Amino acid sequence: MRAINRVHVMDTIRRFGPISRTEISERTDLSPTTVSAITALLLDDSLIAPHQVGGIRDATRGRPRVMLELNPDAAYVVGVKLTPDQITIATTNFRADVMNALSLPIRIDRQTVPVIVDLVEDGIRRSVADAELSMERINGICVGLPGVVERESGRCRQSPIFTTRDVPFGSALSERLGMTVTVDSDVNLVALAEHWFGHGRGLDDFLVVSLEHGVGLGIMYRGELFRGANGLGPDLGDLLVADHRGNGRNAPCRLSEVVATALGANGGNGRRAGIGAAANGVDPEACRTVGHAVGTAVANLITLFAPPKVILAGAGLSLGDALLQPLREAVASLTPPSRSDVTEIVVHEWNDETWARGAAAMTLRDLYGAPWGSTGPARAPRSN
Repeated sequence: MRAINRVHVMDTIRRFGPISRTEISERTDLSPTTVSAITALLLDDSLIAPHQVGGIRDATRGRPRVMLELNPDAAYVVGVKLTPDQITIATTNFRADVMNALSLPIRIDRQTVPVIVDLVEDGIRRSVADAELSMERINGICVGLPGVVERESGRCRQSPIFTTRDVPFGSALSERLGMTVTVDSDVNLVALAEHWFGHGRGLDDFLVVSLEHGVGLGIMYRGELFRGANGLGPDLGDLLVADHRGNGRNAPCRLSEVVATALGANGGNGRRAGIGAAANGVDPEACRTVGHAVGTAVANLITLFAPPKVILAGAGLSLGDALLQPLREAVASLTPPSRSDVTEIVVHEWNDETWARGAAAMTLRDLYGAPWGSTGPARAPRSN
């Protein structure tokens, strides 16, 4: 319970800081005594820092009220985003402020797994050095990529980046760097980034649908990312939808199949190219097909979850109204009347650096729950 309370206090300071102890108590429903005890320990470990506001005085003591905020130098983490044609790396501090960002345009989907690990390792070391840090000061690394990922094991079950399945990417990179490396689906990273920095800030329940190298789904429920067995997240591309491709088929098919067929027939390269890669040269009818199929999936999500927001993100948004208009029309026509006024659909275009920042935020969130002692966030033992 103490660890849970500490996470609540830390996250409240992150979201609303600089903030007073009284306000922390009000927002967390923890007693002032509990908040004072937790913040005292956090101050001793230099995880938070006092911020005196001269013009604001404590009514009971007549002294300037002390506000609390995260100490940006308490820890440093690295976020990595992988796409078939690019590696993006962001080195951040404890507040997820970007200290260095690096983008490497490389067709990594044509490389073997050991070569991809080499490229990511070199990029991380370069970004950390450019941030004027040493690797010994990095407290964690998170890699986000499209596909189906077992977060607990760091194994990628399937991804357009890899030519093989069940790739133990997390352990391979961890052995190279001698520190903890987590791997997650890129849509989970953008969902957390939305929760920390974007349209999901202040909300504990919302969905993110990413339109990029497939169709991903991130579920934020009560302030936590929803995961299945072994940390698996849902892949919206595997959802069955009606076939509207005009080929006479009546049986349902995978959403990813509809997207790949529509875009692949118009200059894309099926699932591997993704929605964003096919943004140029796609005819209106293909866009309408994709928009209607994704809108059908979103209507089903609204029916199941009734979220206050569904946030659309990813490079596929570059298709613009040609995709978004049929998507919204499908949502409006297929959502049950009992849910029609519940959900706001928001379009938010992220750049790759922001997705990498989401990966860094994922690592910071893990650090919040780490068994801290007097030396700050816990570190995994280095391999020899």
